[in-house]
Amino acid sequence: MRSFAIFLGLIAFGLLGIAVFAYPAWELSQALGLDFKFHRVASRIAMLTLLAGFVFVARRLKVADRTSLGYGVPRREFLRALGGGLLLGAVTMLPVLVTMVLLDMRELKPEFAPSAAHWAKFALTGLVTGLVVAFIEETFLRGAMMTAIAREAGYAWAVVLTSLVYAATHFIGRYKIPSAQVHWGSGIDMLAGTFASFGHFGGIVDAFLCLAGVGVLLGMVRALTRNIAACIGLHAGWVAVIFMVRETSERNPTGPATWMLSDYDGFIGWMVLAWIVILGFILSRIYRQPLPGIAGVGSVTPER
Repeated sequence: MRSFAIFLGLIAFGLLGIAVFAYPAWELSQALGLDFKFHRVASRIAMLTLLAGFVFVARRLKVADRTSLGYGVPRREFLRALGGGLLLGAVTMLPVLVTMVLLDMRELKPEFAPSAAHWAKFALTGLVTGLVVAFIEETFLRGAMMTAIAREAGYAWAVVLTSLVYAATHFIGRYKIPSAQVHWGSGIDMLAGTFASFGHFGGIVDAFLCLAGVGVLLGMVRALTRNIAACIGLHAGWVAVIFMVRETSERNPTGPATWMLSDYDGFIGWMVLAWIVILGFILSRIYRQPLPGIAGVGSVTPER
């Protein structure tokens, strides 16, 4: 599939940016007195490099228009779908949280003081973080990339391939290098460490499958609604709740069911993957009928 190969090349271009520009960018941040972690600087460099290449690729594949990117609906319809998805994303996390409580999988951090101000701060930060992450990832994956693949091979392949890419890219930037050990080749070391985790796939299989499952859910919603409004809302809602949980609690090492939480972030894992299957059925029922005013399948019909 030509479009898929081009997007993989674009991702490789972003990774190349880490190898070439991460260390100079980190050195510059240190010179400016900014105590940024190397892996965070490297991740931002990858995003900027990817953005530069994305503009070119999107135009070349003719997916730079609003409809192809998933924004081809009236603003009011888009915001309504986004808001509905945001609420639905937060609500659908409740069964997951209840399961964690019942199975004693996480516990409040000892230093956390549960006041209204703290909860409000975490909720607002989580919401902003979720929306930023969702807009970027959904525009790239469920917007441009999914449209390009669907035009060539149909939505089934588009959902599967974008979900695999979605899962894999979450492991980029997870490899951390202490500031005292950073040197000119740390960008390459970071990439080597990232890819090494795939060499021991058994250690990340639970997180990878869970993330791929999330990608399938969002791809399914994109295919049903023909835009990314609900995808952004759902994605942001999930990220916001996970952010709040991770900021206020920690994995319970003595919990009998803690093994169902991945080492990736102490939240996703086998238990969440089981809930994803159930959630997939629920979302397919909710989004089965496209919302009024949403662009139809004609814009992404596979080429003959």
